[in-house]
Amino acid sequence: MIEKLKRFFNKTKVNNSGTGKQDRERDLCVATCALFVEMARIDGTFTQAELETILSILKEKYGLSGEHADALIEEADKERDQSVDLWQFARVINENYSTDEKIEVVETLWNIVYVDGKMDQYEHYLMNKLKNLLRLSHDQLIDAKLKVKYSRDS
Repeated sequence: MIEKLKRFFNKTKVNNSGTGKQDRERDLCVATCALFVEMARIDGTFTQAELETILSILKEKYGLSGEHADALIEEADKERDQSVDLWQFARVINENYSTDEKIEVVETLWNIVYVDGKMDQYEHYLMNKLKNLLRLSHDQLIDAKLKVKYSRDS
């Protein structure tokens, strides 16, 4: 997954004649980040702590520069605003990620949920919705949640 993100940011913005593969990788990066941004915004606010968490994840986990992470968040947020629902993002992820990669995405989402130390009703609803959209089981969702909670507590 990291390599896909790096390849996305290594292509030049000037060259609009990208291959179908580059377009798919770009779409995948935007789709994944759009879910991160949606989770951060689901309660009606996008706090500085949530933004910093997403930026940190993009930089540390995916090896993006600050500039590239900012650009990805901006593009993902724009796509999210223009979308009717989250299905279009989940479809791209389902078509390109293995189950293990989708679980990594869910773990990242749990990290965003727990930035403030608690899960509210909107975050709970969205996590369950995304579990279904990403074709994951309830057990996989809970295992990811527990993994994140235990790592935050230790």
